[in-house]
Amino acid sequence: MNKYEMLYIIENEVSEEKKQAVIDKLSDIVTTSGGAVESIDKWGTRKYAYPIDYKTEGYYVLMNFESDANVPAELDRQIRINDDTVRCMILRK
Repeated sequence: MNKYEMLYIIENEVSEEKKQAVIDKLSDIVTTSGGAVESIDKWGTRKYAYPIDYKTEGYYVLMNFESDANVPAELDRQIRINDDTVRCMILRK
């Protein structure tokens, strides 16, 4: 089991319920694959360093988790499929 850190951005215009649904879905992917979510830190709305798709703000979430090596690829795939997410970065600690 490896330790990972994932920072992802959710569209700011999305409702609070949909933001929480995205957060829950991504943490469920980790737990159902045998991993463990250590912490989820909701940074809230922040300004981008540069405009992304003509938008200047997004909702940032930092998730620390422990899982097998194949889980980050699945998380990245799910984020790319979801229209409510903007960007994601997954790092191995």
